[in-house]
Amino acid sequence: MTPAKNVIGKAVITFTAACAFTAVAALIWIMGTIVWGGSRHLTWAFLTQAPSGGMTEGGIFPAIVGTFMLVVIMSLVGVPVGTITAIYLSEYTSRGSRIAKFIRFAVNTLAGIPAIVFGLFGLGFFVQFTGKGLDRLFSEPGTLHWAQPNILWASLTMALLTLPVVIVSVEEAIKTVPRDLREASLALGVTKWQTIWRVVLPNSVGGILTGAILAVSRGAGEVAPILFTGAAYFLPHLPKGFTDQFMELGYHVYIMTTQSTDVEKTLGIQYATTLVLLLLTFLLNFSAIFMRYRLRKRRISA
Repeated sequence: MTPAKNVIGKAVITFTAACAFTAVAALIWIMGTIVWGGSRHLTWAFLTQAPSGGMTEGGIFPAIVGTFMLVVIMSLVGVPVGTITAIYLSEYTSRGSRIAKFIRFAVNTLAGIPAIVFGLFGLGFFVQFTGKGLDRLFSEPGTLHWAQPNILWASLTMALLTLPVVIVSVEEAIKTVPRDLREASLALGVTKWQTIWRVVLPNSVGGILTGAILAVSRGAGEVAPILFTGAAYFLPHLPKGFTDQFMELGYHVYIMTTQSTDVEKTLGIQYATTLVLLLLTFLLNFSAIFMRYRLRKRRISA
């Protein structure tokens, strides 16, 4: 190797390492700032009480419960739909078929749509169209139960937002299952669906849970889709049903930073709320990772 090439190689290594360490340092700096600013206000009362005093006092318990409910409902809807779509693309259509190309085009388009557009769609389709239709069928005349922002419409909107992430993750996991396993199952006289259910899905459960983890990470921190579909500015009680509005941690931080009469006075609450949002997201992700580890371990031992 010539001296010039050696110098260029070392320069490239140094530059790429510096970029990598910059990203790590930025993450450490952000996390350290949030932990330092929020840990001093993170008390048991802050976690278990409702906000009060114009949201300058009290806690964030309704926002914690609302965020948890939002993520759970979103995952229960988005992960099964995304998994079924991935199964159809991988097992029932050829990659070059027109319908597969159209579905993938739709998935890629969904992945590129801004989050605020999902919020407007949720307002128009779920709240105005679907909600009014349900009120005509099930509600008493003159009353509105479904045709208003609520936690169900917000969760369905978030499920649409996270759908491309789940589809791509599960499809890639299904592709890793060896073709020989499918052929051996079919050669024994097993139907295609039984092969998918007994062979393909058990061997790709890790990818399904990975999709769920990515969906939780994406959905827990998004605010724009729930601005018009269910999030409340101030709601010191818990939602009692699907037709109730709810508080959410990300939206709470947004309100505190943009609508508070004294931003400096509420700065500690903002940091503490952000820290709780990160911890809740980590907890949900860790639960999915732990489930994936246990399922993998059980499958290997079997």
